[in-house]
Amino acid sequence: MRIEKGSIVLPLPTEDIVSNEENMWGIKLPTKYKALLIENNGGIPIEKSFVANNHSYAIDRFLCVLEDTEGNDLGEYDIDVTLTRIEERLTDNEDLVGVGLLPIAILFAGDYLCLDYRESKDTPKLCVWNHEESGELDPVVYFAASSFEDFIDSLE
Repeated sequence: MRIEKGSIVLPLPTEDIVSNEENMWGIKLPTKYKALLIENNGGIPIEKSFVANNHSYAIDRFLCVLEDTEGNDLGEYDIDVTLTRIEERLTDNEDLVGVGLLPIAILFAGDYLCLDYRESKDTPKLCVWNHEESGELDPVVYFAASSFEDFIDSLE
């Protein structure tokens, strides 16, 4: 995957930092996505268009992992910051420990690309979370790909 020069959010997270996030979220990230975080944290992809639900979407930027979000001008793009803002709209299970839908990229017009762990904590699918149609404890998502690798291969 090619990332726009100068778009990476620094400092880059270490493998330990990403592993700690996985433990907190109660999931296992796909290997290629984990590598994307460690090498290109929050970067803007050059190939950014994809189709889901017979609609064309564009990635504005991948979300990042930061230890200090308040001290970073791009802290609003941190995954945990995003989860804090929309978490009650990302699940239909108020007793869920961890995450079922993990936002990994902000899309043009306010939707999010998510890793969907609702069927498997080890092999997530990818989906588009629709911000306009989703309500509290009522997420509306559209299938995007069977795996992170398939998703990356589909980008134009």
